[in-house]
Amino acid sequence: MDSRYTQIKQLPLFQGVSQDKILALIEKLPFHFLKFRSGERIVDLQDACTHIQFIVSGKVRLVTPWQNLRVTLEQILSAPNMLAPDFLFGREIHYPFIAYAEGTCGIVQLRKSDYIQVINSDKIFLFNILNHLSMNSQRATTSILSITRGTIAERLAMCVQALTSSTSQEIKLKFKQRDLCALLGVTRSTLIRTLDKLSAQGILTYSANEINILDSRSLKSIIHA
Repeated sequence: MDSRYTQIKQLPLFQGVSQDKILALIEKLPFHFLKFRSGERIVDLQDACTHIQFIVSGKVRLVTPWQNLRVTLEQILSAPNMLAPDFLFGREIHYPFIAYAEGTCGIVQLRKSDYIQVINSDKIFLFNILNHLSMNSQRATTSILSITRGTIAERLAMCVQALTSSTSQEIKLKFKQRDLCALLGVTRSTLIRTLDKLSAQGILTYSANEINILDSRSLKSIIHA
C-alpha cells in the first residue's frame, strides 16, 4: 500500500491532497497498476479514452499523426505525467496518438466513472482537473490565433505548442517535405530559410525528413514575442 501511495501522491491531479484521503481512495476504488515492456503499445490511435491514465514510472513515447498528411509529431513524457486527460470528457473522447513504452514503464489507470467519484470526494481534485483543462484550452486558443496571423516560425511553434506540454522531451517532427509545406502553407525554399534561422539560434536541428526540437521553450516563446 505504501508504494502505491508514493506513486499516486506524486501525480499532478493529486497534488495538495492529504495522505489519509489518498489512502482511503486507494482502498475504495479499483486503481489498476500496469507494467509495460519497452516498445509495447499502451494505447492505439483513436482508442476510446475510457480511463484516466497516469505515468508513474519510466517514460512513454507519443506519436501523433496529421490526418491525410505524411507528418507526425513524436514526444517523450516522463513520470509523473498523464496521457491525454483532455480527451476523458467532451465530444471527442478518442486518443489522438499512439503511445509506446520507452523502456519499462508503469501506468496507473482508473475508470472514468471512478475518477468522477474522486473529483466529487474533494474540491482539491476538482480544482486540479479544472486548472489543467483551462490551461490546455488557453494554449490552444493562443495557437489558433498564431497560425492565422503568424510567420512561418510562429506556425511551426503553434504546431508544437498545440500537441506538446511543458514537460515534453525529445520532440520531433517527421515528414515528407511536400506535406510539411502544405501544413504550414509555405514553399520549400521559405521553409528551409526558416529552419536555417532557427537552427542558427540553437532551437532545432533538421534533416530532409526530420526536425529535432532542442529548445521547445524558446520555440514556443516565438508565438508570444
